[in-house]
Amino acid sequence: MRAGARAKTAVAARATPSSGSPSAQPQRTARRLSAPEREAHIVQEAVHFFAEVGFGGDTRELAKRLGVTQSLLYKYFPNKEALINRVFDVVYMGRWNPFWESVIHDRSVPLQDRLTRLYVEYAKAALTRDWVRIFMFSGLRGEGINGRYLAVLRQRILEPIAAELRHEFGLPDVATVPLKSAEIELVWGINARVFYFGQRQWIFDVPVQDDLTALIRLTVEHFLAGARAVLPRLVMQGADQAITSR
Repeated sequence: MRAGARAKTAVAARATPSSGSPSAQPQRTARRLSAPEREAHIVQEAVHFFAEVGFGGDTRELAKRLGVTQSLLYKYFPNKEALINRVFDVVYMGRWNPFWESVIHDRSVPLQDRLTRLYVEYAKAALTRDWVRIFMFSGLRGEGINGRYLAVLRQRILEPIAAELRHEFGLPDVATVPLKSAEIELVWGINARVFYFGQRQWIFDVPVQDDLTALIRLTVEHFLAGARAVLPRLVMQGADQAITSR
């Protein structure tokens, strides 16, 4: 082979990628998301977005962060309120743990242990960044998330705890003497105390320094000591009123 021919062959070989070279491999394109996947992706990003900037955040900015058009966003959620409602479902009701309810009623376990277990597990969901910040932003802006969630919390957690306190201290049951609002307020106190650990970390940037489980255990012990001193008087006042009204 002549020198010129050999040179042309070498140039052609260099210009033609070998089958093992990176440029010879077929380029992979990003997989197109299905409609349910796209919707779930939008919701998850909305959770992060609203937890960061609050509900005053513009959906245009959210669409920009998602890398989609605002019209595509509205294809899945017709308005901002619909998106906020879905965020509520995902962050609050989607993370609701049935264990929280079941452990309250398990009288084979001492009440102090039940409440400690309840709030240790509750803290795993309620003391996260998005849970705390979205809840606070919702309250400041007057969105309905707070009221909706707190109504569920009262019915499924606070009122059952109040009933179990009656049983623990040998007081009349709620069928005999209806729960008083002051009893519910007492239980709100322990719930608010646990939630405040999350507020300190995600709102005030002052996280607790001690072991959270130990703090919750101490909080429950402190609460029960106070309830034991106050609750009998509170309930028996209600019992006397019920007898007088008959």
